[in-house]
Amino acid sequence: MFAAVVEHRSFTDAAKALSVSKATVSKAVTRLEQHLDTSLFSRTSRRLALTESGRRLADHAQRILAEGQAAEEAARDETAELSGTVRLGAPMNFGLLRIAPLIAQFTKENPLVDVDLHLSDAKIDIVELGLDATIRIADMPDSSLRARRLADVHMHVVASPAYLAERGRPTHPSDLGSHDCLCYSNVTAPDVWRFTGPGQQNVTVQVRPRITVNSGEAMMPALRLGVGIARLPDFIVGDAIRSGELEEILLDWRPPPFGLHLVTPPSRLRPARVEALLDFLTRHHGC
Repeated sequence: MFAAVVEHRSFTDAAKALSVSKATVSKAVTRLEQHLDTSLFSRTSRRLALTESGRRLADHAQRILAEGQAAEEAARDETAELSGTVRLGAPMNFGLLRIAPLIAQFTKENPLVDVDLHLSDAKIDIVELGLDATIRIADMPDSSLRARRLADVHMHVVASPAYLAERGRPTHPSDLGSHDCLCYSNVTAPDVWRFTGPGQQNVTVQVRPRITVNSGEAMMPALRLGVGIARLPDFIVGDAIRSGELEEILLDWRPPPFGLHLVTPPSRLRPARVEALLDFLTRHHGC
């Protein structure tokens, strides 16, 4: 019941999901808090938030719940159809362009499985949001989460032909210091760009951000109008490069790729519906 409240951020919604009364859920969580001698939620009239103790317990509670569901499903007839809800997170643009079509295909093939897709470019806590898994495009730090690297996401440095005609074409990363750049804010240092070039040389440059934004797709109008130079992944600018709308520059100097990861809570045991979707995404991710 605690895991359900964490997932739904509401005693009322948790009770509905479990088909019990709100009082039953509230009393169960109160008994748990009394047993642990600590508060698990901060309750206000508008918001229900986990305390630090609640956050630590939530990871274990979700794991226990997932393992229990996995054990139940393992004991059932293996021919039974997959059913239930899978909660998946993904970056906004990659989710729209690559993951949403796969979710449509998966749900078409598995009519009893529902998918709750959470799209956001913000750094999220999958336990706090009650997600079964999330897609991340990043270098993964050490953590308690399990990460499966699916592929490399290659980055391109691009500008419009009009911008290059007016401002000149950089031939070395150090040239970027005299150009206007469009920067992605959901990284540690948006205005610091790294490159690897001939002979495995590594160069780091600080660029001038003309526009800083937390969405790569939001840079595209400024790119097309010749406002500046951007560093963006293939799934956003690949078509524009192939059509000639944008030109790739610094071809001898490549930004390091980011890893495309499938991230899950620590437990190896997952409900069959979750495992099926993760396997489907692994086979069809298509960067």
